[in-house]
Amino acid sequence: MSDKFDTQVVYLVPILASLLFGLGCASLLRAQPVPPISVTPFPEDTASGLFGNALYFVILISVSATIFYILLKRKSRKLVTLLIAFALTTASLLLSVIYLSMVFAFVPSLEFLVLPLSIVITVFFDLAIFRLGSKARNVAVICLGGALGVFFGNFIPLLSGVLILAFLAVYDVFAVYYGPVGKIAHLGLDQLQGLSYSFKDVQMGLGDLVFYSMLSGIMLFNFGLIPCLVSLAGILVGSFFT
Repeated sequence: MSDKFDTQVVYLVPILASLLFGLGCASLLRAQPVPPISVTPFPEDTASGLFGNALYFVILISVSATIFYILLKRKSRKLVTLLIAFALTTASLLLSVIYLSMVFAFVPSLEFLVLPLSIVITVFFDLAIFRLGSKARNVAVICLGGALGVFFGNFIPLLSGVLILAFLAVYDVFAVYYGPVGKIAHLGLDQLQGLSYSFKDVQMGLGDLVFYSMLSGIMLFNFGLIPCLVSLAGILVGSFFT
């Protein structure tokens, strides 16, 4: 007889930590004018552009998950690790440059430190993911999820962002039960170091943290602090019951 999983509030701690870290990053983006960065491939001034942006993200995630599943089935662990390392290193370096640029905008004379510090942070991030054990890896994944989600929440236009989240919610249900995500979970998420975290009896993917933080970022940047806090509460309640 299998043991029944006992849901506990403590399981929400990593999600809350990721959301709060994301809000810290968001405060930097709100404090300084940020040059626009194009994240979506299509302008959202037409319905086709909106749906195109949403489908772009769904296809990107679907193809990536399928590739990882095929590689894991073929036991190509080294190639999987190489792809993950490249993606996470790129994301860490990009986000470090952006957020440190916001920090040193308050002290322009020290802006020359942005790139070297970004490289140092990225090196420590990679060590945390691949060398320093599960606790350091979990912290790195939680922080990356918050920072990357807020980045998307700020630079993806409102309507595209809402539609992307809606499409991904539908895709996630399909992918978990019928698609590559569920199959990867059966093989073991621990084989994808850096793309998931484990806390007590729970494992969750980096993508979940990213899109939770993206939702809170969209609410903060477009509607203000109170709606953002309401969205945080909704995310935590929804995570607890699902």
